[in-house]
Amino acid sequence: MTTLPKPRQPELKTSLPGPKTAAIMERDSQHLSTSYMRPYPFVPDHGEGVWLTDVDGNTMLDFFAGIAVSTTGHAHPHVVRAVQEQVTRFTHVCLTDYPQEITTSLAERMVKHVEKPGEKWRVFFGNSGAEAVEAAVKLARNHTGRSHIISTIGSFHGRTYGAITLTGSKTKYKRGFGPLLPNVSHVPYPNPFRPPLGATAETCGQAVIDHIEGLFQTIIPADEVAAIIIEPMQGEGGYIVPPADFLPKLRSLCDRHGIMLIFDEVQAGMGRSGKMYSFQHFDGQNGMNCQPDIITVAKGIASGMPISAMLAKESVMTWPVGSHGSTYGGNPVAAAAAHATLDLLEGVVKHSGCGDSLMENAAQVGEFIMAELKAMQVEFPFIGDVRGAGMFIGLEFVKPDGRPDGKLRDAASMAMFERGLLNLDCGEAVIRISPPLILTREEAATGLEIMRDALRALK
Repeated sequence: MTTLPKPRQPELKTSLPGPKTAAIMERDSQHLSTSYMRPYPFVPDHGEGVWLTDVDGNTMLDFFAGIAVSTTGHAHPHVVRAVQEQVTRFTHVCLTDYPQEITTSLAERMVKHVEKPGEKWRVFFGNSGAEAVEAAVKLARNHTGRSHIISTIGSFHGRTYGAITLTGSKTKYKRGFGPLLPNVSHVPYPNPFRPPLGATAETCGQAVIDHIEGLFQTIIPADEVAAIIIEPMQGEGGYIVPPADFLPKLRSLCDRHGIMLIFDEVQAGMGRSGKMYSFQHFDGQNGMNCQPDIITVAKGIASGMPISAMLAKESVMTWPVGSHGSTYGGNPVAAAAAHATLDLLEGVVKHSGCGDSLMENAAQVGEFIMAELKAMQVEFPFIGDVRGAGMFIGLEFVKPDGRPDGKLRDAASMAMFERGLLNLDCGEAVIRISPPLILTREEAATGLEIMRDALRALK
């Protein structure tokens, strides 16, 4: 276990929640939607880097980045300048009707990370991940002339009607909202820690492929399937990384049957895994290809400004003029923030202490975090699994018999929060670690020590 100096500790000035936090939360409960969750008593006032300070003056270390959104941390000066400069030019001219250089150049930058020789891609801009998913489904159905969509159990694709139909993680997203989108089916996700279909960690990827082929023989005509949509690394379902051979085999299956392959990179994309898109960890391995036909991205694109993108091969983006659009999609202020974020992800602009680029930093600091967490497994046997890539890391809590322990996970999460670490759960019993990509090794060590202290208290 590596010992590093701690440059800064969370500063808790009042017991949580403080008086101002409690007052605002009470007002919030009276006036805002009953659908909002509020897992912790925290009301942010301002932030700097990987630190967030609440209205009572409590400064917390941010290990969840607004659900993997705040790529460059809070109030990054390069992003702030880009937003301020764009606001002085214009804040909105509908992209559906009028081209804008700032979004044209943003599309050019985004597709260069997926285009291969002889293959051109195009971009549709929206405002949220759910919008990107809705666009992807519309495009796949329009292009193929087919209607059926296959998704996975444990998936999360958003909360709009098409997106919640595809989502397979929790029934609460669907209860009371039917009827939902027709012609959608779900198949298991190949989780090596909890292999489905009676498979092993090594064979679960092939087992899912065989399961889909079985459905094509018995239930779903393959020639009626427009697309298979999947998270290359599953987010809300538990921060799960599939076997290395699964996505290439899924690509081959889609090719055999003329099915579009959609990768939902909303949570794991934009450098979080240490590569621009998480599927790139598997593409090209042993000569295998898993290049998708359509990609959806959002969250980390613009460091908190609302923008999403649906990328598709030019040969697939064949829908006619006016068939899809968005009033606010590709907003120029959000696009400016996205350019600034890409500057830092690509290393065009360097962030002090983060190597040549934030993608490189995500890979290196993430590897350090993973190693430290795996060392913790020796001390804490209730940590059943540590998995992920870059700063996309899941920590699964288990009972002595190996079953998921959601109650212990919840207790651990709250204990970490009470010690100054902002975090968030996912899956049945997982704490996700998805900090801003500017997190340094020293700051990571501070967070890991908070986690260790919280876990010792539970032990």
